[in-house]
Amino acid sequence: MSGWLSALTTALDPLCGPVGIFSLFGQNSLVACGDAGWGDEIAFGVKVTITLALATLPVGLLLGFLIALAAQSQDKLLRTAVGIYTTIFRGLPELLTLFIVYYGAQLGIQSILSTVGYDGGIEINAFLAGLVALAVVFSSYASEVLLSAFRAIPRGQYEAGDALGLSRTRTMTLIILPQLVRIALPGLTNLWLILLKDTSYVSVIGLADIVRQTGVAARVTKEAFFFYGIACLLYLVLAMISSFGLGFVERWAKRSETVR
Repeated sequence: MSGWLSALTTALDPLCGPVGIFSLFGQNSLVACGDAGWGDEIAFGVKVTITLALATLPVGLLLGFLIALAAQSQDKLLRTAVGIYTTIFRGLPELLTLFIVYYGAQLGIQSILSTVGYDGGIEINAFLAGLVALAVVFSSYASEVLLSAFRAIPRGQYEAGDALGLSRTRTMTLIILPQLVRIALPGLTNLWLILLKDTSYVSVIGLADIVRQTGVAARVTKEAFFFYGIACLLYLVLAMISSFGLGFVERWAKRSETVR
């Protein structure tokens, strides 16, 4: 099964697949696929960037949703806690947050293990560290977008669910969430594009994303302008594809609105 999946992924690779851009137009150049150029390495970096962004999105959205719910809680201590959380991670630079997660987690785990007599080295997976760091930053911003969307929904919507005999969970699922998605979608769209760009920070901890791969190619070949130009184009293409796809989702979410 994995062999078929790998073959399908290779065949559909838009850069180094049989009909990929680098395969068709980059032959005998620095971006040729295979041993002749850096096309394979850059294509792998694109896959890592997309995978990291897509893996971070649901985690960040779930955290942001829970934080938005907590911010509306009657418990003052809980509201204070989430307020501190969002203030910290919206205030810290993303790169510093990444360093804290990557290096801080290693030191913390090593300190805990040293108490039980283990003195070996600990290394955190760079992909996981990047996912956690980007997710907490994304969630701190997403929570504010979702909180504003919650406040835009009239209280009468909740009362309507109670009048129909729905539980709070079903009211949230059937009545509130569809409206929440429609209201919050423009703000979340912007956050997705920011997340896509912020994945470039993981290159500093050794993860082979677009920036890392093109940076290595630039240093080896001394063609910095060429390879960083390719990195710019790749991010722009990903942003345009995202904008097109999210525009379709936004139109779908608003399909039930009354035409005025």
